Amino acid sequence: RKLGQELGFEAMSLYNYVASKDEVLDGILDLVLAETELPAPAGDWHAAVRASAVSVYQALRRHPWAAQLLLSPDRILSARLRYMDSLMGRLRQGGFSADTTYHAYHVLDGYIFGFSLWQMSHTFSDEQAEKLLATFGREISPDTYPHLHEHGQQHFSEGPHHDVNAFEFGLDLILDGLRRAGALEP
Repeated sequence: RKLGQELGFEAMSLYNYVASKDEVLDGILDLVLAETELPAPAGDWHAAVRASAVSVYQALRRHPWAAQLLLSPDRILSARLRYMDSLMGRLRQGGFSADTTYHAYHVLDGYIFGFSLWQMSHTFSDEQAEKLLATFGREISPDTYPHLHEHGQQHFSEGPHHDVNAFEFGLDLILDGLRRAGALEP
């Protein structure tokens, strides 16, 4: 109903164009996935997979509600299947065995979506951040939790640690590990 109102249509008239709410959601998810790029088919596998992963992460940041829907087993979208197949194909082209590709795919997909979901749950309004800071100050003492306290202080202060993109930092750790693992494969 809200969508119909927003578009200036009666809710039921939308069903002249789509069969169900799920079809609307799938169409919107297709648009989100259209903002991503598949791994480039040529060149260095590492750079191709990295660029693709960053593009998926950025699309999920722009549309934080989409990550959970895309992970739903009820949502089998051709754009998602193309991405999955392309990523696995690029890893195989990069020289990884089927077994290593199996694990690498799951690690990469889990990291991209997991980090996106984590970040969504750690994005706060100014009011929420103020409450969190107050709770943090009361509950996380530097005497009891010295490392957690230091980490929390970093969240609430400016500094060079904010110049590093945490998603890309973790992605590079995974890809560098895969590069080393690939060098060990027969």
